[in-house]
Amino acid sequence: WLNTERVRYIDDWPSQSPDLNPIEHLWHHLKLKLSAYEQKAKGIHELWERVEKEWNSFTDEVCRSYIESMPARIKAVIDANGGHTRY
Repeated sequence: WLNTERVRYIDDWPSQSPDLNPIEHLWHHLKLKLSAYEQKAKGIHELWERVEKEWNSFTDEVCRSYIESMPARIKAVIDANGGHTRY
């Protein structure tokens, strides 16, 4: 299907490469938002409410920025020969 629809993709994507996975950066962003609370959640329900609140606060622009950064991330991984990058 990808070939017949002419979808461009990387066929040998490194499976364990967080630099090339936009959701990993969104998870990191979420962790930063959760760590900004002055007090720890009092229980699982309060934690879930915070997670849901912060997740829902992500704008389309934030998500799009991670996706649009992919060409630079791919170049950085290639330049680092698959090693660590600033991402």
